[in-house]
Amino acid sequence: MNRTPSAIRRCGAGLAILMLAAFFSAGAFAEPSPGALPNPAQEARARALQKEFRCVVCQGESLDESRAPLAADLRKLIRARIVAGESDEQIKQFLVSRYGDFILMKPPLQPDTYVLWFGPVLVLVVGAGVVVLVIGRARRRARQSPLWSEDHQ
Repeated sequence: MNRTPSAIRRCGAGLAILMLAAFFSAGAFAEPSPGALPNPAQEARARALQKEFRCVVCQGESLDESRAPLAADLRKLIRARIVAGESDEQIKQFLVSRYGDFILMKPPLQPDTYVLWFGPVLVLVVGAGVVVLVIGRARRRARQSPLWSEDHQ
């Protein structure tokens, strides 16, 4: 077997191409989004509604962006309810009653959603506090060290 640097580079390049192909083809197996509604106004409503709801699987994406099978099912459900003549508010109420306020990309500000609204800020504040405490302790230990006092005398 030839182990020259050029052979190793070719093998590495081939492996990189194979990994990229696998990465980009992964989306080909995702659940397809439902077909467009025949009425352009209904299709626009469906797309707007899909952007207002969070994928309960992905959690960081809207139903419109998500490729999860559950998101595809919810997109189909939204379209079916639009065709059935339900209003946007009725569709929202149905999904919120089924999945809770968490499904909304912009949940209402009320006591049971405070965690959704203020949780990330709270995590950042606590994290910053921990960093300040750790740095403060490290500085105090360094000042109490005999090496520090010798250097500063």
